[in-house]
Amino acid sequence: MASSDQLIARGRRVLETESGAVAALVDRLGQDFARACDLLLACEGRVVVTGMGKSGHVGNKIAATLASTGTPSFFLHPAEASHGDIGMITARDVVVALSNSGETEELLTILPLLKRLGVPLIALTGNGASTLGRYATVTLDVSVPEEACPLNLAPTASTTATLAMGDALAVAVLEARGFTEEDFARSHPGGSLGRRLLLHVEEVMRRGDELPAVGPDTLLSAGLLEMSRKGLGMTTVVDAQRRVLGIFTDGDLRRALDRQLDVHATRMSGVMTTHCKVAKPRMLAAEAVHIMEEHRITALPVVDDAGVLVGALNVHDLLRAGVM
Repeated sequence: MASSDQLIARGRRVLETESGAVAALVDRLGQDFARACDLLLACEGRVVVTGMGKSGHVGNKIAATLASTGTPSFFLHPAEASHGDIGMITARDVVVALSNSGETEELLTILPLLKRLGVPLIALTGNGASTLGRYATVTLDVSVPEEACPLNLAPTASTTATLAMGDALAVAVLEARGFTEEDFARSHPGGSLGRRLLLHVEEVMRRGDELPAVGPDTLLSAGLLEMSRKGLGMTTVVDAQRRVLGIFTDGDLRRALDRQLDVHATRMSGVMTTHCKVAKPRMLAAEAVHIMEEHRITALPVVDDAGVLVGALNVHDLLRAGVM
C-alpha cells in the first residue's frame, strides 16, 4: 500500500503535468484563436459543440459556459448526430469539434455533412494534421507532451488543456460582446447567484412605518427610542421634506456616551453622522452589500434622486434575501 508521502507526491505530479499543459497554450494563441472568436461572434444561429467520450464531457461543459455567457450553444453527441440529430445543425450555426487524435470515427462520419452545409468548423485537437484538422475552418492546437496518467493513456492533461481553451474562447467572446453582470444574471435566475445579480434594493428594503426617522431637533432620548422600535440598529435624521440629513447608529451612541452627553438635553443634529452612505432603490442588492463591507457598516438608508428617504435595510434583510 502506498504511503501518505507517495500519494501526495503522485497528486503533485499530476497537478504539475496538467498546469504545465495549460501554461503551454499561452504562447500558441495567435491569429487562429482570433479567427475562431470572430466566427463565434458572427454566428447568427447557435454554436454546436461536439465530441466523443471524455472530449464529449469537456464539450458539454464548454457548451454550457458559452450559453451562460451570451453565446447560444448546445452539445450534440456525434454518434446521435449520424442517426438523425444532425438535423439540429443549420447553415447559420458554427460547430466546435473536440478530438485529441483528430481521428474520432463518429466525428469523421459527420464532417462531410457539415462541409455540405457550409457550416464553419472550429477544431480543438492535439493533431492539426489529422482529418479533423484538415476539414476545419480554424484549428486550435491543444496538444500536450504527455498525459498525467502514468501509462500515458487516460485523457487527463489533454482534456484539461481542451477545457481551458474552451474557457479562453468563451471569455474572450464574452468581453468582446460587452457582456455585463446583469446579462449574466439573466442566464442564472435561480439560486444564490441569480439572487445576488438580479435582486434590487427596492425588493428587500423596509418601507413606510418600518423606517426609523427623526428630525434634527429631536432629543437623543427620543432618537434612541426610535432606533429600538424599528430594530435596524440606526435611525435616519431627516428634514421636513424627508430628505436625509444624516444617520445615527450604535457607533454614534457609543461616541456620545464617551462624551458623557445628556441624552435628555442633546439634539440629534449634534450627534448624527452627516454625509452618510446611502443606497438607491434600483441599485443591485449585491452593490449594497459591497458598500456595507467596504465601509464596515450594517445598515443603509435608501433615498431617491432628490435625497428623500424611501427605504432602509440592514445586513439581516440581505441575509434573509439570500444575497449574502
